[in-house]
Amino acid sequence: MHTGCAFYLGGKMKSFSLYIHIPFCEKKCHYCDFISFPRKDENIQIYIDNLIKEISLYKLRMSDFYLETIFIGGGTPSCIDADYIANVLNEVYTCFNIKKLNEITIEANPGTLDNEKIKIYKEIGINRVSLGLQTLDNRLLQSIGRIHSAEDFYKSFKLLRSNGFNNINVDLMFGLPGQSMEDLINTINKVVSMNVEHISLYSLIIEEGTSIYRWYKKGILQLPDEDVERLMYHKAIDIFDSNGYEQYEISNFSKPGYNCMHNITYWRVKPYLGIGLNSHSNLFGKRFWNFSDINTYNEKLGEDEFPVEDEEIIDKDMEIAEYCILGLRLNEGIIKKEFVKRFGFDIEKKYGDIILLHKQNKLISDDEAAIKLTAKGMDLSNIVEVDFMP
Repeated sequence: MHTGCAFYLGGKMKSFSLYIHIPFCEKKCHYCDFISFPRKDENIQIYIDNLIKEISLYKLRMSDFYLETIFIGGGTPSCIDADYIANVLNEVYTCFNIKKLNEITIEANPGTLDNEKIKIYKEIGINRVSLGLQTLDNRLLQSIGRIHSAEDFYKSFKLLRSNGFNNINVDLMFGLPGQSMEDLINTINKVVSMNVEHISLYSLIIEEGTSIYRWYKKGILQLPDEDVERLMYHKAIDIFDSNGYEQYEISNFSKPGYNCMHNITYWRVKPYLGIGLNSHSNLFGKRFWNFSDINTYNEKLGEDEFPVEDEEIIDKDMEIAEYCILGLRLNEGIIKKEFVKRFGFDIEKKYGDIILLHKQNKLISDDEAAIKLTAKGMDLSNIVEVDFMP
């Protein structure tokens, strides 16, 4: 791992995680509503230069923090040259305290990786790759606008393994248009047989402004009904469990020791900094976010200004609510001792009636150590979460 040159100015150091947004794609998928742009070299160079400048602007502000995890997301970070990624990470290593940095993830799409690119990733310290597979059915991949094939996935996975990557996540989706239970089971069985370390499983969400949304509104989209979708989710859980994967969060499954530490930062409401277009941060008792317009983002950094569009103060009630709502997503739930340590009182003092109600409805379990969602509660998590809002 590289060494940094950030200086600690005194007081108790705090940890933080870093998200880096790369908003470029080969092509937008039919279901995607993220801010992304076609890959054009002149735009990429300008953006990367400004990304590096934004990192440097945070050097002094983050001098009392040490960096634990980095997640490079998008867009499709792997669709741009690896040298761009290397330049960004080298600036991170220069500006922040990285003595305890232990996880660096990059998102990649099958078909955008080659041997040279992967070697550079390895050399610059990336030790975890998240492959956006979604499904191994080529018909379904085409229907949701993915640019890769199942064969591309196998090739990319093999390249990563041959270059020594032993911490790989695979993203899968269920509830896709025209997807059957058999389709899903076939994909999951093939993926688990490859002994991947981590699997993220997401239900298709139809977002406004996407192609899939337009087709859905026109009534030309055949989606699995809600009952079938729930059966898909539970069948997936059964297969993962029988193959040695621990479900540690509603949508995430891993082999022992391979939980995604970066995402746990979010779920435990720990400090994180977002760099890049439309990135969000949670630091200094505030939530703040960057401009989503790329011209404004580039303009601000061209003037050596932080590209922050707005911010909001996180009051104590909101912090507690977020801690509970996100904590319930984790299989270990809300750890009571941790709650007391963080907030100075027992969780029952604030949420006793709500806990009792959902315990009676068999949506949560409650013991001396923790409050957790039951299997039924995971299916109806939105009903539970809303009651923890301030």
